[in-house]
Amino acid sequence: MTKPGEIILQESDDSTVTLVLTGSWKLGGIGSSAEDVYQRLQSLPTPSKIKFDSSQLSEWDSGLLIFARRLRTVCQTKNDVFDSSGLPQGAQQLLALAAAVPEKKDARKIESKTPFLVVVGNDTVELFHSIGKMLEFIGEATLALLRLFHGQARFRRSDMLMTMESCGGQALPIVSLISFLVGLILAFVGAIQLQLFGAEIYVADLVGIAMVRLMAAIMTGIVMAGRTGGAFAAQLGTMQVNQEIDALRTMGISPMEFLVLPRMLALALMMPLLCLYANIMGVLGGMVVGVSLLDIGLIQYYNQTVAAVRLWDLGIGIFSGIVFGVIVSLSGCMRGMECGRSASAVGEAATSAVVTAVVGIILSTAVITIICNMLGI
Repeated sequence: MTKPGEIILQESDDSTVTLVLTGSWKLGGIGSSAEDVYQRLQSLPTPSKIKFDSSQLSEWDSGLLIFARRLRTVCQTKNDVFDSSGLPQGAQQLLALAAAVPEKKDARKIESKTPFLVVVGNDTVELFHSIGKMLEFIGEATLALLRLFHGQARFRRSDMLMTMESCGGQALPIVSLISFLVGLILAFVGAIQLQLFGAEIYVADLVGIAMVRLMAAIMTGIVMAGRTGGAFAAQLGTMQVNQEIDALRTMGISPMEFLVLPRMLALALMMPLLCLYANIMGVLGGMVVGVSLLDIGLIQYYNQTVAAVRLWDLGIGIFSGIVFGVIVSLSGCMRGMECGRSASAVGEAATSAVVTAVVGIILSTAVITIICNMLGI
């Protein structure tokens, strides 16, 4: 049976204490002297240096490392010199590696100690910094668009056509479902109240005006924010991780023209068409409720919708769709271009792109509504 690990203390005239390690220094097999050595060192005159002699050491594992690290901590508190050169070579390397790794601090404790005003100030500075970067990105996109009008922008037309297909035709199923259900919901909500006054026919007015003027564009914009805006951010974020955007800059190609401009144009062109399609599906959803539950004739519902919806309503909805398309594309591309160099950063960029696009859609809807109210349209 292997002898348990023991320690022999040897003092020298130059205030050096040598710890002679004997036996087996493995977890569970270390003798009591390994625990008593701290008290024994305290009883000795204050040494200036502590070193090891492992010539009689038979075997060791992490138990030796635990003891050596605890002893080094004691030496640091007493300002003694800790010499680990006498330990086995492998133990010296592991001990040095443990000393090189910094101790992790609890982020929750740090946050809890941060004053409230400091947190508010930091968030405010970060907000203005984000707004500045957003305005800078919008300015660069505007300059790229102006270069396009002058025939100086460089990008592949095939990329724009593929993006138009992706955010146009491939988005029809989800846009159809959402718009049809929104029309159904508006008709149900309106029918419950209008039946109290015997005015069920005005369900057609409610659904038609709401969908054509506002709801179709908003719902299509939100759907495209989650579907296409997040995809734009993930695509450009992955290119940022793979350093493909840096390669484009190295070759003298503007990423704003080559990557952002075709996506912005594609979504801005397809959003009005998707809004028109969403108008039709929303009106059909309201028609299903009106014809099946309210006993309104099909031709009567159609005529009532045509009489209620004005050309201004259709124009406002199409204009809103164009604005929402630009917002969604810019949000996705901006977050993708700002993405970090890790996989988690790509996910965060996609999430941030969706949130930014939805907030932008709501704010722009409020602005458009206020302007239309001031103009009386």
